[in-house]
Formats: sequence, C-alpha cells, structure tokens
Amino acid sequence: MINKFMTADEAVAGVKDGMTIMVGGFLGTGSPEVLMDALVRKGVKHLTVIGNDAGLPKGAYGAETARGIGKLIEAGMVDHIVATHVGMNPLIGEGMINGTLKCTLVPQGTLAEKIRAANYGLGGVLTPTGVGTPVQFEKDELGRDKQVLEIEGKKYLLEMPIRADYAFCRASICDEFGNFRCDKATKNFNYVMAGAADHVIIASEKVVKIGEVDPDTFAVSGVVVNGIVEGEPKWQI
Repeated sequence: MINKFMTADEAVAGVKDGMTIMVGGFLGTGSPEVLMDALVRKGVKHLTVIGNDAGLPKGAYGAETARGIGKLIEAGMVDHIVATHVGMNPLIGEGMINGTLKCTLVPQGTLAEKIRAANYGLGGVLTPTGVGTPVQFEKDELGRDKQVLEIEGKKYLLEMPIRADYAFCRASICDEFGNFRCDKATKNFNYVMAGAADHVIIASEKVVKIGEVDPDTFAVSGVVVNGIVEGEPKWQI
C-alpha cells in the first residue's frame, strides 16, 4: 500500500506561486487549519483560492487568530478569491478597493456544482440561477463568457467546471488509505472538493487502521486522496 502520510509542511511543499487551490470550510468551520498554517509558513504568493468564503479574520467571535482562508488573506498570499460570500472578512473589501485583490462571487449552489462537475468529469452544469441578472453577463472566474441555453422553453446558464492544482480538505476521521468522513457542519465543501484537484490533501482529526471501523463510516473514497496529515485539532464553531 502506498504510504500517504506526511507532515503538513511536506503536504504543501509542491504549492508554487500563482497556483490555484481549493480549501474546504464554511467561515472556518471544517477548514484544515494545520494546512493553512503550513501554507503561511511556506509563504507562497499570488494564489487563486476557491472556497465558500474568505474565512474569518483575527478577533472574529473572540478568535485569537484568523480562521481558514482568512489566514492566507491576512498573510497577503492571495491575488484572486473565488467564493460565495466574503462579507465576514473586511480584508477582502480593503484589497478590492486598493487593487491588490480580485474577488469573483459565485452563487453558493452554483459554485458547489461547478466543483462537482470537475470532480466527476462533467462538461458543465445547467442552472437557472443568475439568468436575467448581472451574473448572466459577467465572465466567470476564468474569464469565460456565460452561455444561455433554452430547454423546453426555460433558459439556463451553462456553468463550466472549476478545478484546482490542490484541494485542502479536513476530515473528522480517516483510515490509512485516505477513506474519510466529516462530522456535522464540517462536511460543507470538503466532500465535493475531494477529487476536483490534481492533488488532494486531507488533514484529519483522527486516523484509524484499515478495517478498524466499519467501511460505511466513510463518505469519500481514499482513491481520490494523495496525502494524509494527522493532528488536525478538534473543530470549533
């Protein structure tokens, strides 16, 4: 069996300036914090980051540090963020105003399905969301024009897949092969992102041996996982 275990620093060693990464989580809940910390230590720049949001800044809800993607934003590592909402992190607005940060907003369900399309090899997703609004006429996160298709008298936008160089996900439990599960609210984008990148790394709160727990415990197959990092702290809201 391939040994997928690595340290957090080893897991991010291949991330280069200008790459595109996906990060699981919803306002920090379900984000792989040990991997975010490792990326900050590595100090890569000019990243495009795909996530539900921009994480949380230091001080939000009394937090002593930023959470999730917020750590990358705080460190000035991100040139472009693709997210569904960013209002909880004031650094996004500041970056947009001073011209140091590009922000592409995508409807939440649309973003999830664009990632899923990349994950499962689909050519795109048809959605009525955004038809007749500015979303229809804006280019997507890769600068592609939106197509409008009419099917049985109803108009849909064709949203293209979105894929990354790396996907950083958080697991509540995994086995040594990388089969994993996320508990409660930590599921969010972690399941759909695993498989939608060239390299998928999970940081797990708990690791068990293969066969130690019922295989039905797991929701995502380790086939899509390239690296496992142990020691992710217990999740918090």
